[in-house]
Amino acid sequence: MSSALVARAAFNRNVATALARRSLRPLAVQARGAADSAYVPGGPIYRGTVNDPTPFPPPSKSHGSYHWAFERLLSAGLVPLTVAAFATSGTNYPILDGILGVSLVMHSHIGFDSILVDYLHPRKFPFLGRACTWLLRATTVGVLVGVYQFNTNDIGLTELIAKAWHA
Repeated sequence: MSSALVARAAFNRNVATALARRSLRPLAVQARGAADSAYVPGGPIYRGTVNDPTPFPPPSKSHGSYHWAFERLLSAGLVPLTVAAFATSGTNYPILDGILGVSLVMHSHIGFDSILVDYLHPRKFPFLGRACTWLLRATTVGVLVGVYQFNTNDIGLTELIAKAWHA
C-alpha cells in the first residue's frame, strides 16, 4: 500500500510541475515583451533574469584611481598649505591665500559630491539627485566668487582666521 501512495504522489508532483511550466511560460514571455512598450503600475520590468551579469559602465580615467589619487593629494596638501598660510601673513603672500581658498573650496566640493553620489544617486532619485548636483555646482561657483572677492577686496582668509583666533 505504501508503494502505491509513493507512486501516486510522484505522479501528481510531476503532473503539477508540467502544468505549472506550461501555464506560466506565456506570462513570462508576455512580461518580457511588455517591458518595451507598456506602463506597469508596480514599477518597471527589467530585461534579463536574476542570473544575468550586471552591466558595468565603460572604464574612465576621470572616475578611477586618478580621481581617488587627486582627492588624497588635495587632502594631504592642505596640511602644509594651511601651516604655511598661518606661518606667514596673508597680506604679504596673496597667492598663497588664494591657493588656500581654492583648495578648501575644491576639498569641500569633492566631499559634498561624494555624499550626493552615495545617498542621492540619479538612478534612485532621478530629479532630486540631479537637482542637488547642480545646486552643489552652483554653490561651489558662488563660493569661489566670494572667496576671490574676499581675498582681493578685503583682508583675506588667513588674516580673518588670525583675527578670529586672537579675539
